[in-house]
Amino acid sequence: MIKGIPYETAWQNYQDHSSDQWRSDDRSKDSLLQQFHPDYQSETITTLQVGANQGDACQHQLAQLLQSNALIDEVDLAGASIVDTDVLIIGGGGAGCAAALVAAEHDARVILTTKLRLGDCNTVMAEGGLQASVGVDDTPQQHFEDTLRAGYFKADRKLVAQMVMDGPDVVRWLIQLGMQFDQESEDPFASLSLKRAGGTSAPRILSYHDYTGLEMMRVLREAVTYRTGIDVWRGKPVIELLSNEFGHCAGAAVYDLSLRKLVLIRAHAVILATGGIGRMHLNAFPTSNHFGATGDGLILAYRLGAKLREIDSFQYHPTGVAHPRHLAGSLVSEAARSAGATLLNGLGERFVDELQPRDVVAASIIRECAEGRGVNWDGQVGVWLDTPRLEQQKPGTLQRFGSLRHLAHKCGHNPAEKPFLVYPTLHYQNGGVVIDRNGGTTVPGLFCAGEVTGGIHGRNRLMGNALLDIISFGWRAGVSAAELRHNTPHRRFTIEHVHKWQRELTLAGLPLDNQGPQLFPEYANFNLKAHVVGEI
Repeated sequence: MIKGIPYETAWQNYQDHSSDQWRSDDRSKDSLLQQFHPDYQSETITTLQVGANQGDACQHQLAQLLQSNALIDEVDLAGASIVDTDVLIIGGGGAGCAAALVAAEHDARVILTTKLRLGDCNTVMAEGGLQASVGVDDTPQQHFEDTLRAGYFKADRKLVAQMVMDGPDVVRWLIQLGMQFDQESEDPFASLSLKRAGGTSAPRILSYHDYTGLEMMRVLREAVTYRTGIDVWRGKPVIELLSNEFGHCAGAAVYDLSLRKLVLIRAHAVILATGGIGRMHLNAFPTSNHFGATGDGLILAYRLGAKLREIDSFQYHPTGVAHPRHLAGSLVSEAARSAGATLLNGLGERFVDELQPRDVVAASIIRECAEGRGVNWDGQVGVWLDTPRLEQQKPGTLQRFGSLRHLAHKCGHNPAEKPFLVYPTLHYQNGGVVIDRNGGTTVPGLFCAGEVTGGIHGRNRLMGNALLDIISFGWRAGVSAAELRHNTPHRRFTIEHVHKWQRELTLAGLPLDNQGPQLFPEYANFNLKAHVVGEI
């Protein structure tokens, strides 16, 4: 059990702290990660027994869902209404909206279906900013190299090159949609403000205060809402993909939560933009993710035969709130560390360069707490994020961070007077579905964009690359999916792939009563079959 330094003692140590009080550690980065980062702990990893990634390492909770049986069978399709469209997009976040807008611009009829409401997604929670090499002292080559290095050179170089080259165009497109970015001055013609992020070689982060993702989602949601050719279905999660006689993706079975009935959507192309997996609370960590982030897209794509990658790699954001307990997982943006806020242990010592890549900073915080140097505040253990001294050194800095000040108010303190207690929180799914440069998967007719994909970030993601990723590959998936609208309509669309999958599970000795996707977190107590018959 982690005890840490009692709050009163740690608070006194914090007040006595001097800026040159450092704690050195001679462990290498590799040793630090191996000892303390959750991805490297043997008890968290298992081996997949079935599917396209059979034999690969996988996080054990995710493996259980990837190897689950479907929520429905053929008999459940009988009597379901059928709707036709050119492109079906599953997910109403940034990637789904970008894909929908571009597909509609290419004259495709689009249905965008989302489990919750349009914009209920991880995009709105991205506070720090967006990376794009638009500075005079920066180049796409530097951005490319920074991304590969941060991901331990495990990323697909073609995908990374595509993304970084799209960066300037993404920024122009967003500004044309009406998105605001911080500027160097109040002059409307002033240059865009650029900040340095952990693991980067140049200032490259464009932001709007500390709620960049919320501002991005504002303009995307408005554009989708008023764009002709896009039909938005709210409160309608996808519970299974449909396949044709050749095993290609042919649409999806959608469950209407309000009408409690199944609807079949037949489409020339399907784009999965279902986001991340944080609400599965891997390894019992709190999460920054929105309520619907339960990894649905991974489970559905894998069952249909799509190849995955880096499914044992996840990002734990270093500065999630640790106290009070009910706010655990809420993010204090990396923008605070970019501006100069430091991390201190319970002895009042700095123990890490705060602008190291996120996995290193997170592992360093876990190390301090595991070795007894964390702060124990009412049983919650973490380290200090020193916002008061940032404000003392750079007066007015915290005024730029509206989300940070709002979070501090919920925590019950003034960030200019008292530091946050922070601890890593489950934040991002580094791996996902294998895609090509146009978002195409190993299953014809199925495309992916956003956090559900793999190969773009390798085994660790740089701050700001997620917001660039969702637009860059959302665009490309939208264009490629729209091109399939001229194909001959599917003559048959079934869930025959589910029957093949059930045979695989049986031969591997895996249970058929383990069903997925999960749709909602366990604490939602949602049961699809009970919901259908009106028992919940």
